[in-house]
Amino acid sequence: MSAEEHRFPCETCGSDLRFDPGGDRLICDHCGSVESIDHGPWDRTEAIAEQDFYAALRAIASDVEMVEARISQCPNCGARIEFDSALHAKECPYCATPVVTDTGSERQIKPRAVVPFALTEEEARQAMSNWLGSLWFAPNGLTEYARKGRKLSGVYTPCWTFDADTKTRYTGQRGIEYTTTRTVTRNGKRQTQSQTKVRWTSVSGRVSRFFDDVLVVASTALPEKFRAGIGQWDLTRLEPYLPHYLAGFRAEAYTVSLKEGYEQGRAIMDRQIHRDIKFDIGGDRQRVQSVETRVSDVTFKHILVPVWLAAYKYRGASFRFVVNGQTGQVVGERPWSIWKLAFAAIIVALIAGVVGYTAAVNQG
Repeated sequence: MSAEEHRFPCETCGSDLRFDPGGDRLICDHCGSVESIDHGPWDRTEAIAEQDFYAALRAIASDVEMVEARISQCPNCGARIEFDSALHAKECPYCATPVVTDTGSERQIKPRAVVPFALTEEEARQAMSNWLGSLWFAPNGLTEYARKGRKLSGVYTPCWTFDADTKTRYTGQRGIEYTTTRTVTRNGKRQTQSQTKVRWTSVSGRVSRFFDDVLVVASTALPEKFRAGIGQWDLTRLEPYLPHYLAGFRAEAYTVSLKEGYEQGRAIMDRQIHRDIKFDIGGDRQRVQSVETRVSDVTFKHILVPVWLAAYKYRGASFRFVVNGQTGQVVGERPWSIWKLAFAAIIVALIAGVVGYTAAVNQG
């Protein structure tokens, strides 16, 4: 999956074609030529079939289903991005730090599927501008700079998805609330007091759930709040991996290994299993005492999902914005305007003073 595999020369003028977000085609920005994507003869379902997790762990040691990629790692945020080999220096799309691109290659598990970009850069910029415009106390200068500033970077972010069949045995307690009342005397007056108590009963049982496409973002370049904020992709729109979808875009290499990704996926599954157990226990309150889960038929996919990135340096501070390249959802580092905050504080103080003065006059 080298950068060269993502380049497709225009048959008319020889310029590099790029994938057209929202369309199933490649376009040439130089001469306007359009070429459809050849998906080949394969069946779509078979092309993005699940892979056996434990077999893949064994295969990694022998380099089966691996591909060599030219990777550059950002010294600031740790992002590992595939760059065009013709370039020797570039800014990291995640944090705008200068990156030297000729840092060697490494072997990675091949992507199995991709969620193609659905939003153009213009549409992503508009989504970001709308988000900034909705923020109170954001610096006007940053808002204008972001709207008119540098181009957004389209990057395919790596993810793991996991399927698993789980069967769980548990023990716990079911709590049933009931109310007791008693009469007390306070200050010479008799009062009735109510108190809610819980009657606990020991229970045990079993729950089962099949997990389908539990998604784990396989990148640590962005903080957790960013990964959680944009992590909703419609995986029914997955397409079999073709380098054509990456034409004109960058691809990030995963920094979360398959094994680490599965551990994170299991944590997501365990939280859902815990909710299932509490629902199964029933009653008004639940206590879960022991959980024993058997997991089978574990499969995975390595997929790429689209994000538009903007990293701005404004008055010595860095601000990052991420736009989901499929849905347009925006997550960013919230900027604050000291002047707007100070002005708001003055207004609040004035209002409080007027209210206090009016109340004093009315009492007088």
